[in-house]
Amino acid sequence: MGALAGLAAWRWPGTPGPISLQGVPLPPQAVYVDPLSFAVHPPGAPFRGDGWTDHFNPTNTSPPFFQVFHPGFLKILGSSPSIRAIATNPGFAFAHEAPIWVPGTDEIFFSSQDGGYLGFSDWENNNEVGKLSLGDVKEASVASRSRTSLLNVTVTPLSLPDTVQMTNGGTGPYYGSLLLINSGRGVRPPNLVLVNPSAPHNATVILDNYFGRQFNSLNDVKIHPRSGNIYFTDVTYGWLNHFRPSPLLPNQVYRFDPNTGNVRVVADGFIRCNGLAFSGDGRLAYIADSGAAGGFLGKNATDPATIYAYDVDPQSDVLLNRRVFAYVDAGVPDGVQVDKLGNVYAACGDGVHVWDRSGTLLGKFFIGTESANIAFAGRGRLVILAETAIYLAEIFADGVKVSWP
Repeated sequence: MGALAGLAAWRWPGTPGPISLQGVPLPPQAVYVDPLSFAVHPPGAPFRGDGWTDHFNPTNTSPPFFQVFHPGFLKILGSSPSIRAIATNPGFAFAHEAPIWVPGTDEIFFSSQDGGYLGFSDWENNNEVGKLSLGDVKEASVASRSRTSLLNVTVTPLSLPDTVQMTNGGTGPYYGSLLLINSGRGVRPPNLVLVNPSAPHNATVILDNYFGRQFNSLNDVKIHPRSGNIYFTDVTYGWLNHFRPSPLLPNQVYRFDPNTGNVRVVADGFIRCNGLAFSGDGRLAYIADSGAAGGFLGKNATDPATIYAYDVDPQSDVLLNRRVFAYVDAGVPDGVQVDKLGNVYAACGDGVHVWDRSGTLLGKFFIGTESANIAFAGRGRLVILAETAIYLAEIFADGVKVSWP
């Protein structure tokens, strides 16, 4: 009976009016799928494959929409959420990683793909960093008289110094600057760079080696909310995507103290460490292992598509007590964010997945295609990078502070 009740609770495409979940009306663009309704697969129905191209969408709802698995997701969405594309370019993966919201200008910065599908970058060609104005999005939304219709606001590419090569991650603002983490290209080393968000976008390299050894290809970065130290991941994707030489270090997570210059390894044992984030109090760290995505080695669904949780040791800064927080059912987890209630968000193969602090899947921002990274842009706005498109979800939740100081 539980499964039948779950089926009855689905909001099928075209069904007029919202239904309720535990007495709370489902908001527009939301679909509830009771976990009991798919706990047992229907006889004769085909099972999914490895989760890369066949996404879990039993209601066949057209994306983008909010896929609700638990009532807790409604607290994140609020009473009148919306989700839609705000910029698109089908011929270029312009919106890959490094999302950084700058409050002063209400702009979101981001990087294009570096060496992958529609990335137009390799051993000889750099990727591109661009920005768009969320103020322009608001104006276009008012003009369209709709919160859900597709928009296509202007994306402005930045002209950056040659020290910025293959940007793959970013956070901040950090002392007013964009903190970009770069994979490097060819003999140009991976590095951490501070970039002025205003023209002429002058850049300062703050780290480009580990005691004289080049990193493999730096991937993602976050600032610890208490100490201000910089944590980052280093992984072999530059080599796997043919724009970096053979790796010479393990796939590891590092901590860099910008005041002393001290850099140290704080976690290892990954197949391919990727995105990372901290809880608001800095006591917990979440790190994605996207090992199942193997670049030219191909996809291996038996490798991790997993987010691990750690305790942050307040004395040594190392990451302790590793445990599985979540394993994703679609693609791999990449960029990670945390909101002020402790919920964890990850960019995955079908959109953005959200878990509560215990690891229960609450819901998805289902866009039907891969997302590599996400960022909160102030309270109630989640920017989702989806390679050839950028989505904006207007919700209730607010992300933890990622800027410094």
